[in-house]
Amino acid sequence: MQKQHDFTQGNLWKQLIVFSGPIMLTNLLQTSYQFADSLWVGNLLGASALGSVAVSSTIIFTVLSFVIGLNNSALTILSQQKGRGDEQGLKRYLNAYVVMLTIMSFVLGTIGYLSAEHLLRILGTPESMMAAATSYLQINFIGMLFLFGYNFISTVLRSLGDSKTPLRFVMIAVALNIVLDPLFIAGFGFGIEGAAYATILAQGSAFVYGLLHVLYRKLAPFSIPAWPKKKEIGLILNIGIPSGLQMAVISAGAAAIMSVVTVFGEDVVGGYGAAQRLDSLVLLPAQALGTAISSMAGQNIGVKNWSRVKQLAKYGVLYSFAVTFLIGIIVVVFAQYGVRLFIREEASVAFGTRYLQIVALCYPFLGINFVLNGIVRASGAMYQVLALNIISFWVLRYPLAALFSKVFGDMGIGIGVGISFLVSSFIAFLYFRFGKWREKELLV
Repeated sequence: MQKQHDFTQGNLWKQLIVFSGPIMLTNLLQTSYQFADSLWVGNLLGASALGSVAVSSTIIFTVLSFVIGLNNSALTILSQQKGRGDEQGLKRYLNAYVVMLTIMSFVLGTIGYLSAEHLLRILGTPESMMAAATSYLQINFIGMLFLFGYNFISTVLRSLGDSKTPLRFVMIAVALNIVLDPLFIAGFGFGIEGAAYATILAQGSAFVYGLLHVLYRKLAPFSIPAWPKKKEIGLILNIGIPSGLQMAVISAGAAAIMSVVTVFGEDVVGGYGAAQRLDSLVLLPAQALGTAISSMAGQNIGVKNWSRVKQLAKYGVLYSFAVTFLIGIIVVVFAQYGVRLFIREEASVAFGTRYLQIVALCYPFLGINFVLNGIVRASGAMYQVLALNIISFWVLRYPLAALFSKVFGDMGIGIGVGISFLVSSFIAFLYFRFGKWREKELLV
């Protein structure tokens, strides 16, 4: 059995490093999961099939973002219950989440399956890709329970202080997907549908294994599902909805910035796309640290140990700043080589390199956002975090990218984004220091 940590006592610095490490590796594996999918489809089926997967993945990512938002709310409630030592409360809310997420996965899966083609048309999917993209998307919606399930089990274990066991589930999913993709795509001749079948089979296997493993080892107090009380449903929705909306704000903000990029033509779009792929990799440590901090803070907030929460914030900011600063230096030096992994066109490489070298210098400030917002989120102040995200993306990042691009041309996109990281981290600090999030009474 993996050790579950009580973060309300012990060496906080050591706990932070040991607990966040497996989460970083888990996030890296999940990114490689998507990378392997695209690699097999692109090489075995060609550019059109890869385009179909890319368009469909936009919709899947939106749903996944909502799932991540709900899981953030679960992390908040369950970690506070763990910190309080309230076993019955933990069991009740765990049951409530199981019931609500199961119903939600079936509802979303059914709606998604029936409306897949309509959603793809809204995105302007080319007619030549429509049939393949629809099939791929529908099969993924059939496996919605698996997507919800194995993400939720991982969240539950992290809220209890176990970050190593979820890593095992993701490793199973990644390994199966790498093996099943070529087998189903080319071996069985299923084409793009084979890629979708491989995905849901890999996720399904990880979910079933994870569920059986948790039940057998008694790692979490799961019980036979029963209809939750109105109070439990109300609390879950009260923090789950704004938590889900946070992810929607982030997704929409990213799309808005893309509208600034497209003004400069396909060379800049290509370079930006390559830079974003690298961005998603290099920021994984900061994102993982935010998840770890949220779970650790939740346990301490549950017992009102504010001095330890303050210490955790200090350690988290220092750790995040050091890691992201080091990564930023590496990116500045090797940006061109990284961009060339994805594209070859010189004009695109030049823009992608410039963009990364500008933005990388501001990575540490974005890392501060992840840490401080993670602590505020752990208190249950979801609407406040939602407001901070709206400010970050819609008041700062998008307008600044648009403004500076008019002044400095395409180079201004990176300048605007980088400055937004700096300013939003200052705003996050001000709210963390002076905001009323500590007064939030989640469990009464």
